[in-house]
Amino acid sequence: MSTHDNRRQVLYWRLLARLFDHEEQASLESASVAVVDDIGLPPSVLDPHASVDAVVQRHPELAAEFDGLMVPDPGADRDGAAEVRRAALVSKVLLNVFATGSGNVTAGQLSQWQADAGWLERALGCEPGELRGRSGRGTSGNAPAPDLGTLLPGIGPELADLEADLVNRMQLREVLADPALAAQLTPSMSLIEQLLRDKNNLSGVALANARSLIRRFVDEVGEVLRTQVEKATVGAVDRSVPPKRVFRNLDLDRTIWKNLVNWSPEEERLYVDRLYYRQTARKTTPQRLIAVVDQSGSMVDSMVNCAILASIFAGLPKVDVHLIAYDTQALDLTPWVHDPFETLLRTNLGGGNDGMVAMGLTQPKIAEPRNTVVVWISDFYETRVEQLFEAMAAIHRSGAKFIPVGSVTSGGRGAVNPWFRERFKDLGTPVISGHIGKLVHELKTFLTS
Repeated sequence: MSTHDNRRQVLYWRLLARLFDHEEQASLESASVAVVDDIGLPPSVLDPHASVDAVVQRHPELAAEFDGLMVPDPGADRDGAAEVRRAALVSKVLLNVFATGSGNVTAGQLSQWQADAGWLERALGCEPGELRGRSGRGTSGNAPAPDLGTLLPGIGPELADLEADLVNRMQLREVLADPALAAQLTPSMSLIEQLLRDKNNLSGVALANARSLIRRFVDEVGEVLRTQVEKATVGAVDRSVPPKRVFRNLDLDRTIWKNLVNWSPEEERLYVDRLYYRQTARKTTPQRLIAVVDQSGSMVDSMVNCAILASIFAGLPKVDVHLIAYDTQALDLTPWVHDPFETLLRTNLGGGNDGMVAMGLTQPKIAEPRNTVVVWISDFYETRVEQLFEAMAAIHRSGAKFIPVGSVTSGGRGAVNPWFRERFKDLGTPVISGHIGKLVHELKTFLTS
């Protein structure tokens, strides 16, 4: 075994020891210090209390090394020394994120963990917050967003669970009551879930800070989803509508081609007797979108994303959006569908599932089945199973588009009742589960066809 292999082994043994045993192993620590010093990295790379931000702030040249650090690159030709350096930096990121300890957590500690988790996401080639479902951003440029559930199985849900655990260990009400501490919080799905669950127990400054955090998160996610929808929702050109005769619509190539018969060789001049314009009007048919969302405890992520998505589609021309939330009772949130913040404040997360109460509000809204899409978002663990499925099948048979969705999350995690999954498949309406982009695509196909 070469010297470089031995050094990498030391660093990775230290990583495993610190992840699974809180007691410091003196021999591994001293050996790791010697390795890091010899390869020219700062000692703070081994300091468990130093955030990645702090390391990069003091040593800016390391920022580029952390970016894409853990992205597989089969064509890369790294020498032994480079692999040792990479092992040290990978260990730093993994320890800062996964060695969360125990006991109470302060707002500052949560904020530092979120920043370190962002560096892990960057190391994996993602945007900060993407794997935890905060931003939902895809790749840069015009490339499609990656299916993170396929590329990075288990990482996103694990990060979300760690973040949720840290939020649970924080004295959230006391933090919210202190504006200085509340200002340290970064909105995340785990934090928003806690705020929505506890909103009825908050008042005064704490409630104002909670509302501010929820609105920040809604605006943040909404900006990303709005971009996805705007890119997707483009209908076919309507040839029956005459083009607008304005300069920006002038079809110069066609105008020249059609007027070539008027070319004068003697004068070397083209006489134009007719201008041609591009047709830009899009076909748009009034459509009704009915979104029904299970707001039980297991569907918080879906409730938040769907409220935001419904508001975006409600802003599109000729799309009539209705929103219904349910657990053992149903609530018609349509009056607030344009404001996801107000929508979420009216939800009551938790409880059981009785989809038939939501069906009672849904069926009367289907006036023109051919122009209606019903999106039903749930894990489908219901109380009146066969009765609910028969009602859903009736919607499908009526000519309405019925889309069952197992999860509307940015990370793509969600369990679906296998009984419903098989019957939806037989019905010809398979359950959509995974990245929110899949639902955006389905809705775009229906609303612009």
